Amino acid sequence: MKIAVTGATGQLGQLVVAELKKKVSAEDIVALVRTPEKANGLGVEAREFDYSEPANLADALQGVDNLLLISGSEVGQRATQHFNVIEAAKSAGVKWIVYTSLLHADSSSLSLAGEHLATEKMLKESGIEHTILRNGWYTENYTGSIAGALAAGAFVGSAGEGKISSAPRADFAEAAAIVVSDESHKGKVYELAGDEAYTLNDLAAEISSQTGKDIPYNNLPETEYAKILKSVGLPEMFAEAIASWDTGASKGDLYDNSKQLSKLIGRPTTPMAETVKVALK
Repeated sequence: MKIAVTGATGQLGQLVVAELKKKVSAEDIVALVRTPEKANGLGVEAREFDYSEPANLADALQGVDNLLLISGSEVGQRATQHFNVIEAAKSAGVKWIVYTSLLHADSSSLSLAGEHLATEKMLKESGIEHTILRNGWYTENYTGSIAGALAAGAFVGSAGEGKISSAPRADFAEAAAIVVSDESHKGKVYELAGDEAYTLNDLAAEISSQTGKDIPYNNLPETEYAKILKSVGLPEMFAEAIASWDTGASKGDLYDNSKQLSKLIGRPTTPMAETVKVALK
């Protein structure tokens, strides 16, 4: 059984490859990456694979049985890119695709949901057996802002009292490796999120506790938060998107209490406080 992972040098992909190497022989893992030289440290076969170059994708998938399709990073281009990969997989005879989608993609108000739903539809229509991993928010999406919060003296956002059921990338990577290496998961849709739900006010309190500094959470209107993000150098469209995702969090889009992620990995998900501790090292 040959397992391939797209985006294998990305933040999630590298972790998945490392987890897969604990479960199957490295010889049975293929890293699909834009620049194979960057995959030298992964210890597995690397093949050139660019979602936007459809003519070359089928060749890179030759001999692959199970494909983990990690969603592309180019928001707005994902549906087209994923279509290219799915068509190439059909041509190459890939037997099973596991796709990383979005938590509650079929009901989420997040702007990200559309492309994920479109991809899920393509998979259903492809005739290839598939499994959907609807990943919730990575805790790092927020802990990555801790340095800025410490510098500014406050953590800002637009999530209000919305509960966020996040987990670190490593937990999601472990789940992905478990699923793509075990065919009993074929045909399933998993809503994956952290066991623990917290608000951004809770996150700010945890940062304050661990640093000994008073870091309050300042909840802002979406437009004001977007302005702050632009002022620190984020491109306008990306800043507005991030602010809108926070508004989605205030509506419950990032909350889930089914604990499917911890059931898959066989342990509790990593608490937010642990990820904060890592970020502060």
